[in-house]
Amino acid sequence: MFVDKAVIMVKAGKGGNGAVSFHREKYVSAGGPDGGDGGRGGAIIIKTDTNMSTLMDFKYKRKYAASSGADGMGRNKSGKDGIDLVISVPNGTVIKEKESGQIIVDMSGVDKFVLCKGGNGGWGNKHFATPTRQAPRFAKAGLPGEELEVILELKLLADVGLVGFPNVGKSTFLSVVSKAHPKIADYHFTTLFPNLGVVYVGEGTSFVLADIPGIIEGASEGAGLGYDFLRHIDRCRLLIHIVDISGSEGRDPVEDFEAINEELRKFNPELAKRPQIVAANKCDIAQDEALIERFKQFVEQQGYIFFMISAAANTGVKDVVNAVAAELSKLPPVAIYEPEYVPKPRMKGSPEELVIEVFDDVWTIEGSWIEWILQNVNWDEHESRMYFERVLRNAGVYDRLREMGIKDGDTVSIYNLEFDYVE
Repeated sequence: MFVDKAVIMVKAGKGGNGAVSFHREKYVSAGGPDGGDGGRGGAIIIKTDTNMSTLMDFKYKRKYAASSGADGMGRNKSGKDGIDLVISVPNGTVIKEKESGQIIVDMSGVDKFVLCKGGNGGWGNKHFATPTRQAPRFAKAGLPGEELEVILELKLLADVGLVGFPNVGKSTFLSVVSKAHPKIADYHFTTLFPNLGVVYVGEGTSFVLADIPGIIEGASEGAGLGYDFLRHIDRCRLLIHIVDISGSEGRDPVEDFEAINEELRKFNPELAKRPQIVAANKCDIAQDEALIERFKQFVEQQGYIFFMISAAANTGVKDVVNAVAAELSKLPPVAIYEPEYVPKPRMKGSPEELVIEVFDDVWTIEGSWIEWILQNVNWDEHESRMYFERVLRNAGVYDRLREMGIKDGDTVSIYNLEFDYVE
């Protein structure tokens, strides 16, 4: 089964909790704190696999979670980091954030991509020892890992796409010009999934050709296969539009040509403007010369390159292939989609739910709301640090601290962050 779209939930591992521990050794009366840090949570990593050609693996499994980091231990032993979860996808898979539909990454020629980062491990109590606080009896919890619901959308990496009505000879054309073996029969049917073939033109010259399942009039309203597979020609630099010119079924090639272009236009206006080479197929059994001439004039008047071919008899096919290679040499490479998605702070809870406790002169602040704020602050950037300061102030956190009696010089501890409070 060919599956080219899937929705999955991915969640990176939580960081391990820091440990509260004190060194105990014979003849050592005051060993001091030795609680280790928690391990970092495992990340979700997307990896391209050239042996995969479908998203079938995601049809039945929709949730993926990396392992959490281990908790810290005594004797300054840090917890073990969580194991990264590597998810393999076919080359050409576009990953989008489900809620916004924005592109996170285009896995075209990209080997690996970290989709979700694991949460940082919490600090052990050894970090909180000072000359005036020599026995801290608290540690920090690990931060949660990032979590996303994403759309996986496979867009084949083909240079050229074959378009046209069902049964016009697209699969036959593909089988003649490449080593692909699509289903071909002398009765009416349409290809149910895209087929790829590599076309070798000459030494050092080749291109990838995609046979797209037949489009019919009304596809935009859901007729036939609808637009299910048109996404696979989004990247194509050039289209070969195959039309049945034989007249054996009483069809008008001009009407067929315009109908397909109209469906392309409804799907994506840019796609309808893509360069096209028109191949009038089944010319060996055509009977109406006037019909052929009318169609040829109509196509050439619109500026398209026109060829008469018979894919079944391998007539005129080589000329089309050479023309395609010549056109491709003038066109830009296969499109790679630029990222659009900008991660936003995922607010969980609220500032009012923060738990504020005091241990000697250390004020600890914990809560899901501030966990997510911390994960979106870049401490190497001054503006990002100022953003964090404004968020705390605007949320009333400093007001609560003052009401509880905090004094200048007291230490504020927020998970892995520590700073001195200054009024």
